[in-house]
Amino acid sequence: MRLNSLYLQLLLPFVIVTGVYAQQVSTDSAVTMIQKDTSYLKFFKVAKKKECTLAGVVIPAAMLGYGIATFEYGPLRNLDHSTRKEILEDNATFHTKIDNYTRYAPALTVYALNAVGIEGKHNFRDRTIILGISSLLMMGTVGGVKTLSHRQRPDGSTFNSFPSGHTATSFMGAEFMRMEYKDVSPWYGVYGYAVATATGVLRMYNNRHWLSDVVAGAGLGILSTKAAYWVFPKIENAFAKKDGKNSLHPIAMPTYSPETKSVGVSVVFFPGN
Repeated sequence: MRLNSLYLQLLLPFVIVTGVYAQQVSTDSAVTMIQKDTSYLKFFKVAKKKECTLAGVVIPAAMLGYGIATFEYGPLRNLDHSTRKEILEDNATFHTKIDNYTRYAPALTVYALNAVGIEGKHNFRDRTIILGISSLLMMGTVGGVKTLSHRQRPDGSTFNSFPSGHTATSFMGAEFMRMEYKDVSPWYGVYGYAVATATGVLRMYNNRHWLSDVVAGAGLGILSTKAAYWVFPKIENAFAKKDGKNSLHPIAMPTYSPETKSVGVSVVFFPGN
């Protein structure tokens, strides 16, 4: 366990640095605006991107750091056990599968809102690329940390408790929703984070995760989305030609192989204009 904990501590600075760059670097990018007013071209119309700040990375990084600290600091680990005990005292037979679905709700809501005409920060193409990048970062990191940490679940079923993948997925989607709609109304972000928090709580009530698993998963999910918003304009600029007329715009979609338990990405190029 000491060796695995060392690996996790080495991972934390990398995640923090990634998050810092995600907040510091401007996401403004020089892209060609589409002029023709047709339904297809409006579908791919490029939205204006705004600069991020450093402040947003501090809290999710601290949440991840808290989870990692429970491997070395006894009182924090004791809090996991006392929280579980209090939950089970009045909810020993509680069980629900709704958390298997609520983890996807924030991200899917973004597409539902766009479908009914409430436009967010990016168009369908761009937000799909961003969500794909977020998913790849989140799934790859969560899977790797689960293997390294080898923490037993509170119900004793398996040794892949830390961090919570369900919580990471839901908070990834919540931050995705907040970023897309923060200029429309802050209440969209409040909704996304409320659903994500409920998902994390349900994971503990289902006796599938410790408190620190949920807190760390939330931090990882948020940081994955923030990193994706930093990476996206770099990918777009890397594949777009300067002349604009013959520019190619990539659409990246995540892939997952159940047989090998590996993730990947497929990239398809569409002409700009």
